[in-house]
Amino acid sequence: MACGFDPRRPHHCPTIGAPTTGTPTTGDSGMTGLCRLRAAVIALPLAAAILSLPPVLRGMLWMATSGLVFTFLNTIMRLLTQELAPFQTQFLRYACGLAVMLPFVLRAGAAAYSPKGLAGQLWRGVVHTSGLLLWFIALPNIPLADMTAIGFTSPIFVMIGAALVLGERMVPARWVAAAIGFAGVLIVVAPWQSGGGANFYHLVMLGSAPLFAASFLITKALTKRDRPEVIVVWQSITVSLFTLPFAISGWLWPSPLQWLAFLACGMLGSTGHYCMNRALHVADISATQPIKFLDLLWSSLAGYLVFADTPSEWTMAGGGVIFVSTTWIARREARGHARAARP
Repeated sequence: MACGFDPRRPHHCPTIGAPTTGTPTTGDSGMTGLCRLRAAVIALPLAAAILSLPPVLRGMLWMATSGLVFTFLNTIMRLLTQELAPFQTQFLRYACGLAVMLPFVLRAGAAAYSPKGLAGQLWRGVVHTSGLLLWFIALPNIPLADMTAIGFTSPIFVMIGAALVLGERMVPARWVAAAIGFAGVLIVVAPWQSGGGANFYHLVMLGSAPLFAASFLITKALTKRDRPEVIVVWQSITVSLFTLPFAISGWLWPSPLQWLAFLACGMLGSTGHYCMNRALHVADISATQPIKFLDLLWSSLAGYLVFADTPSEWTMAGGGVIFVSTTWIARREARGHARAARP
């Protein structure tokens, strides 16, 4: 049992100083409180260490976490799109994401989740839905590693847009890191390893990249006035609303197991987007994008474990290049912040 509590023998409760048995008593409540205290004592130094990191590194950590969560999400979504229509899958994924967030909305009140400007949320919903329609068409037809690698073209569009639209100062090293990471992506999806090069669904997936980049840029602008959880809720609302007409035409009622999978997707999706929004809130968007290249390693592992997609030597080589680029930019950003903090 956790914290050393065994219901089969008496023990001494450190909260009230009296011996107890396995029967639930006030002492057991005290033991539960002690367990929570111990967990808090363990968690506080970790939280303090994370909060002490420079904003750029915290943003990278949030972005890396979102990538790992999205890998789990994409794995489940690919399984579902092999059984249900892609647009129905897209609708139910975001509808269930809204259902997961609904208790938090009801608890805090609708006013707490009202955006400071509805137009921005609607525009993001339109752009993100457009990218998702292409993404879900391609999802059941290409390996997870290829899907992730093609998605890595988005950071290139994001960095260009961040400089042109948001006016962010572009550090040359970030461009170098993105270029090195993108070279790793080219190694992964190179025509010589697949025999025939990109097929139709690879091009469809590629078409979603600039749309997602535009969505990220809108999100960055929204984080300046709305909290991350507000953005996540309104993304679920708008995408569900705009996808519904596409979902109705090929509707097939899900099984109980599929409903559970959609609820899991709702939780994973909301968590992943929250982490991504936190990353965009604490750091420049161009600083957090290179770390997303690590997603390729996670998606290759998931593809191997779930779909028996064996990563090729090119995938591993490209992943190594990507890892070098993300590690280099993270260390460089940390040194730059340390120099700036010196008196």
